[in-house]
Amino acid sequence: MSYTPTEWRTVEPFTQKASEQAQAHPERRDLFLCHAWPDREGSAKELHAHLKSNGASVWFSEEDLPLGSLMIREIDKGLRNSRVGIVLVTPALLKSINDEGVAEKELAVLLSTRRVIPVLHGVGFNDLNDVSPMLASHAGLSTSESSLDVVAAKVAAAAAALAD
Repeated sequence: MSYTPTEWRTVEPFTQKASEQAQAHPERRDLFLCHAWPDREGSAKELHAHLKSNGASVWFSEEDLPLGSLMIREIDKGLRNSRVGIVLVTPALLKSINDEGVAEKELAVLLSTRRVIPVLHGVGFNDLNDVSPMLASHAGLSTSESSLDVVAAKVAAAAAALAD
């Protein structure tokens, strides 16, 4: 997988931090996919599929929330048991952050770990900065520059380096 210099500057710090996590906690999944509820059957599901097809282990609510379970508790476990958070930033996610929905709570936890990568899809960094300057301050990847499957391949390739 090849990265542009800008993309590598985005991914390199996360791989270093996540590599430390992989050594300390080998049982954890590579990635936690934070997304807005309306995206669960669309772009989040697509990103999840691309990440998995590229070899990343991913916590995704649509697959990892058992029926009848307490959603917030399961999300909390997923956050705890993942090395890095991917935040799929879409118009729906920006709305969820403004409305203080579940994704906003996930984001608060991920920002506290300093192991978070925003993946912008259908929005720009200026849009994100208007809603979450803290998340916007993290370097990320955008589907305006590459397709969702290429972005997923780059994140998954970086995640694959976690076990090394």
